[in-house]
Amino acid sequence: MAIQILVNLILSVFWLFVTGSYTFNNFLLGYIFGLLLVFLMRGVLPGRFYIITIYKIIKLFIVFLVELIKANIDVIRIVTKPKINNEPAFFTYPTDLKKDWQIVLLSNLITLTPGTIVLGISDDRTKIYIHSIDFSTKEEEIESIKSSLEKVVREVGEY
Repeated sequence: MAIQILVNLILSVFWLFVTGSYTFNNFLLGYIFGLLLVFLMRGVLPGRFYIITIYKIIKLFIVFLVELIKANIDVIRIVTKPKINNEPAFFTYPTDLKKDWQIVLLSNLITLTPGTIVLGISDDRTKIYIHSIDFSTKEEEIESIKSSLEKVVREVGEY
């Protein structure tokens, strides 16, 4: 991905030199032409086309923000109730992620959402140990994480 961005920027600067106009609009036009050339050369350059990776990262950020808002609303409901009747619990989350950075990213995203915290990761990196402030059922908790956060983390890491 970094090589593709570098090639795109070099082509943009080359465009400025060829046209002789050093304006931002001309740089933007050169960047678009460079983007087209990088797209055409994607078979030669390593990794997938970097705009797709950037799109997946933005999608991950949006999904995390949605999960963050939902978790904040849940925690506010627990805190504002006159009687505390939540059921905190520890559970083991089986993950299908293979790369260390994906597991760490997922663990950090889970910890950053209010009401959950990652306590540890198993030595074989197949299980994540989580504490939840309001536990419904293990299946619901696992499905919630798998269908949202783990899915988009996996998409970012695919090539």
